[in-house]
Amino acid sequence: MIPYERLLLDLVQSDERIVIVTAENRGHMRSLPPVLGNRFIDVGIAEQTMIGVAAGLALRGRIPIVHALASFVTLRPFEFIRDDVGIAGLPVIMVGMVPGVLSDGNGPTHQAIDDVQVMRGIPNVNVFCPADTAELIAGLPELIKAGGAWYVRYLAGENVVEQHAPFAVGTAETVVEANQPVVTILTYGYLTKTAIDAAGILANRGIATRVVNMRTLKPIDADAIVRAAAESHVVVTLEDHFRTGGLRSIVAETLLDARLTADVRSIDLGHTWFTPGRLGEVLDCHGLTADHISNAIAHHVEHSRELLDA
Repeated sequence: MIPYERLLLDLVQSDERIVIVTAENRGHMRSLPPVLGNRFIDVGIAEQTMIGVAAGLALRGRIPIVHALASFVTLRPFEFIRDDVGIAGLPVIMVGMVPGVLSDGNGPTHQAIDDVQVMRGIPNVNVFCPADTAELIAGLPELIKAGGAWYVRYLAGENVVEQHAPFAVGTAETVVEANQPVVTILTYGYLTKTAIDAAGILANRGIATRVVNMRTLKPIDADAIVRAAAESHVVVTLEDHFRTGGLRSIVAETLLDARLTADVRSIDLGHTWFTPGRLGEVLDCHGLTADHISNAIAHHVEHSRELLDA
């Protein structure tokens, strides 16, 4: 079994309320159906039905963990999530597979680059974006303990972030520290490792850079954002998401609520679909590699210094 399968099996065996549900998306849980029996439900390619089933299970005291491609679990059943899960405040965990740029070779219909915007806008629905498999496995049990509905950006593969503190809902983690940082990069999910690499390049260029993994985008760690604005000259939001509605918007909202101003630069997908291709090609094409990111940040910092010196 892969780590995610083991996690789901452990959760089901330790809590009789938990049921695993999928909309014919078994790629990361192939070993579970014969083991879980009637606590594994596959509704077929019917995401609206899946959310309806999950809501019904939750009303009966269960905690369903549902799975589909990220673009499909957020968009196809949006009304069902809003009405059946959000309004009712039910504990349904919705796991979106291949979010963001991870859908690389697929076209725009499969690109979940508006998923954070869509899901955080629903009252009673929270958002968790793990940086790697270890964080996903550490976080999912905590979401269950916290209760309520959650959207999770699924991430599998190597563990890329050294965990310095236990996962806590609504608490960001500094993964690269810097004394008197010139730049603080706020990020989440797959691009956390890229941000770490970019920070290393910037440090070699004499630009002290802190990297903060936000982990949950709702609830957000407002204190981490305020600290970034107060302690660094430039705040950078980095995400594989549209510019509207994601971390950039969250940071703007947080600073507005705190009545603070800051020099904020956003590195994201702007307002365009990304060009399909292999993952590395997509990242290079859209400026989301460590080299592109560090160059963009360094240019901004140098330009800001020139303005101050003028």
